[in-house]
Amino acid sequence: MSNNEGIAPNANRLLWAGFMAILAAGVGFAIRGGIFANWGKEFGFTATQLGAIGGMGFTGFCFGIIIGGVIADKIGYGKLVMVAFACHILSAFVTFGATSPANAYSMLSWGMFIFAFANGTLEAVANPLVATLFPHNRTHYLNILHASWPAGMVLGTVAGWILGDKMGLGWKGQLSIYLVPTVLYGVMFFGQQMPKSEASVKGVSLGEMFKDVGILGALVICYLLTLFFSGPLGLSATTAYIISGVLLLAVALITKFSMGSLLLFVLFVTHSLVGAVELGTDGWIQNITGNLFTPEQGKALFIWTSALMFGLRFCAHFIEKTLKLSPVGLLVVCSITACIGLNLASGMNSFPMALIALGIYAVGKTFFWPTMLAIASDRFPRTGAVAISIMGGIGMLSAGLIGGPGLGYCKDRFAGEELNKANPALFAEYKAPAPSKFLNLESTSAVGLDGTKLGEAKEAKERTDKQKAVVTADQTGDRRTLAADAYIPATMALIYLLILLYFKTIGGYKAVHVEDERAHDKA
Repeated sequence: MSNNEGIAPNANRLLWAGFMAILAAGVGFAIRGGIFANWGKEFGFTATQLGAIGGMGFTGFCFGIIIGGVIADKIGYGKLVMVAFACHILSAFVTFGATSPANAYSMLSWGMFIFAFANGTLEAVANPLVATLFPHNRTHYLNILHASWPAGMVLGTVAGWILGDKMGLGWKGQLSIYLVPTVLYGVMFFGQQMPKSEASVKGVSLGEMFKDVGILGALVICYLLTLFFSGPLGLSATTAYIISGVLLLAVALITKFSMGSLLLFVLFVTHSLVGAVELGTDGWIQNITGNLFTPEQGKALFIWTSALMFGLRFCAHFIEKTLKLSPVGLLVVCSITACIGLNLASGMNSFPMALIALGIYAVGKTFFWPTMLAIASDRFPRTGAVAISIMGGIGMLSAGLIGGPGLGYCKDRFAGEELNKANPALFAEYKAPAPSKFLNLESTSAVGLDGTKLGEAKEAKERTDKQKAVVTADQTGDRRTLAADAYIPATMALIYLLILLYFKTIGGYKAVHVEDERAHDKA
């Protein structure tokens, strides 16, 4: 990769500084996921409490990337990097302040939020920065930038595995590992001149930046925020809708009631599916594979898929050139591949088969996130950091509010149905005390298995016939969940195909510039 591919002499250094920043996020995210059991044991947390602490990671990220994206072009990328660096360091002090059951929940929750806010702020910098530095090959370089996430996940998982499981290091020692890449990205960014986005150079106002987002785009993010306000925040539905309505009105006013781009609206909706199938599935896949095989094999499979993603994200340009695909064409192929992989994974019954099935799924999901950002940046340059930051926030909110909970709902429903079909009396003994709920879906038939009784059945060294039947039903529920999950990339494939046909009708896919959009407005 030569320096002259970027528009600035320090383009490569800034690219790898962004890489290291997202790597720090991946390492911290993976290690925090691995020490949940430590927190539960030390502080007596329930699974619900641990889930709420983990959910702060999605919340903080969304606030960081959306707020950062709105102000990035106005205050400059350098100031946001300083904010993110300070928050990453502060997060460690807050988290390590959890010393007793009395303060642990509060300190860990806020530590997670601050850590995730830093991650989101960094993405609000890194995504538009790389898109600006490499305007002629955004898909390739954004994929390289986001190769850091699976790399961080691999390093974090391996570090937790070795330091925690093998060496017995405490959770504070394990978690402190993320501070190493944090210091490195701080050094790499320090003193560097950062270019302004095309929108900022052209003097685009905030209202004009939001014009392509408009009311339609704002509807997507406001709907997800309504779910967040009425869910994790615990506000009433009326209050949630009022807050979201005020935000929607604010966008309408600053854009002079622009409806926004229909294409960008479709991309936002589709990215909510990306978040659900990629991050939502990642949140459950170790649990599922560890249940179908062994916990050790589940970790190995997670490392395998993450390593594949890391390597492949360096190959986006090669794949596009070899297969003669546009970014949208690449997403069509990826969606079909991910759908096939999840369907194969639903029937995996051996470790070698799992390697193949999940490997195919990993190949499919590899290019979703960064390529979507590249398309938004190519087609809507006057939005600056706004559109791609909102897109990232949509993906993360969807993962936390739709993808993860939705797959959990499926696991509960399918496992309960399987046990009830096989042995109604045993189901009555092992069923959860209340039906599972997801969004507005609630049914008396969607009753999962009691977590405590299921855990005892799984951990029993010599299972009784009853316990074997319960575990089998739970495993079948996991397989059916993966099959249901496959419908998401199938839907995405259809949407991408329609987008591809749209570009065919207008002369093909190509990047546009701010002047092109302004000329189109005047026409």
